[in-house]
Amino acid sequence: MKTLVIGATTNPDRYGNIVVKKLLNYGNEVVLMGPKTGIVEGIEIFNDRPVLKDVHSVTLYINSEKQEDWYDYIIDLAPKRVVFNPGAENEELSAMLEENNIEPVNACTLTMLSLSLY
Repeated sequence: MKTLVIGATTNPDRYGNIVVKKLLNYGNEVVLMGPKTGIVEGIEIFNDRPVLKDVHSVTLYINSEKQEDWYDYIIDLAPKRVVFNPGAENEELSAMLEENNIEPVNACTLTMLSLSLY
């Protein structure tokens, strides 16, 4: 399953880094995007918005104020779901996702993985 992590970072103390390792440990393919380029677990962090195909899930590690620039990109990806991690909840984007048959999920990706709910 391919997951796009928006808010990925090279800082090992941040959740946008920890989740990458956990997703990989659970056998997920990941694509990383963040404000700064870098490498996490051998995977490049993009700071642009490349064309992607077959994205199952998007997991957000950016707050709602920073998400507006991502709305169209996320919807155009047509993922099955978007996970709003704690601090990333966004009613406006959630409503837009539902209108486009994309499931918004207010949850923690790390917790979902550890409980086999991802």
